[in-house]
Amino acid sequence: MPYANANGVQLYYEEAGRGTPIVFVHEFADDLNSWEAQMRFFSRRYRCVAFNARGYAPSDVPKAVSKYSQAIATDDIAAVMRHLKIRKAHIIGCSMGGYATIHFGLRYARMALSLTAIGAGYGSDPDKRAQFMRDTEVMAKRFDELGTAEAIKPYQVGPARVQFQNKDPHGFAHFCAEFAKHSALGSANTLRGVQAKRPTIYSLERALKKLKVPLHVVSGDEDNLCLEPGLFIKRVCPAASFTVVANTGHAVNREEPDLFNRLMAEFLAAVDTGRWRLRDPRSLVKSTMAK
Repeated sequence: MPYANANGVQLYYEEAGRGTPIVFVHEFADDLNSWEAQMRFFSRRYRCVAFNARGYAPSDVPKAVSKYSQAIATDDIAAVMRHLKIRKAHIIGCSMGGYATIHFGLRYARMALSLTAIGAGYGSDPDKRAQFMRDTEVMAKRFDELGTAEAIKPYQVGPARVQFQNKDPHGFAHFCAEFAKHSALGSANTLRGVQAKRPTIYSLERALKKLKVPLHVVSGDEDNLCLEPGLFIKRVCPAASFTVVANTGHAVNREEPDLFNRLMAEFLAAVDTGRWRLRDPRSLVKSTMAK
């Protein structure tokens, strides 16, 4: 099996197609298989790469929590690209992977052709921050004590997952079955090292204001904890666009794959042809009348 070395940690990856590279970065509850519909669609015109984060077998599962962090998750994207001799790529990430994608753009701007962050922002609401921290530790303890299959039962039917269950029962059942196979140690360490310690979206305001890499933020309109962070990014980042998908929850690429692929195809085409532009500053005038 193909692996990329990330400072001693082996990261499993898959690739398909030729052309401009796209790197897909998965969410906490999934792995590289979450991008199957995108790998099949975009590999017709792009070189597509998806990898399992550390903690997600067959990638290595480090035992120490210190081997997991937002910075490390970001560096792992760069490690995969360097291993594959990819100088620049479009980076597309969901949820946890969306966070890593945004941080990649802030830290490795020269390696990013564009950034797409789906469902990024969970845990950013200052009014719910304490609850998020408590819930994260409770979930980590469930993995420690119950194992993955039992631990995930409340998580997989959360308020931003039921949309997927209602729309696509077969796809949702497959998602749950695959989630149940994840390493309990890897999941607990990811929760404690990455999720609980990552900075909020709002704390990135200064850096986002300076970001010039094309950024596409995507959120389901029923993903309540990610809508406001997405709107915040749109308001502060001149390179950002914000797409809200109707009647949809958290993992838009899973829940609405055809629509997501079309949206992404338009965005990538605009970037690849040089048609993407920073926000016109005239649109930021506070007056309701043109000057």
